Amino acid sequence: MTGAPSTGSGHSTRQAVLYCPYCSEETLFPREEGGWECRSCLRAFSVSFLGLVPGRRDAQEER
Repeated sequence: MTGAPSTGSGHSTRQAVLYCPYCSEETLFPREEGGWECRSCLRAFSVSFLGLVPGRRDAQEER
């Protein structure tokens, strides 16, 4: 599934999810409703970007 675009929600093309977060298998397929389904453990899930953590980089540089 490397390089496959995400589908369903009208967002721009993104890198595909490579492994199921529950069983670590690679049998993932995009869902028409959005998100992904794992055909090994039969779970459906979605991945979302919440944003950048402000100030995190400055705190690491002070150490």
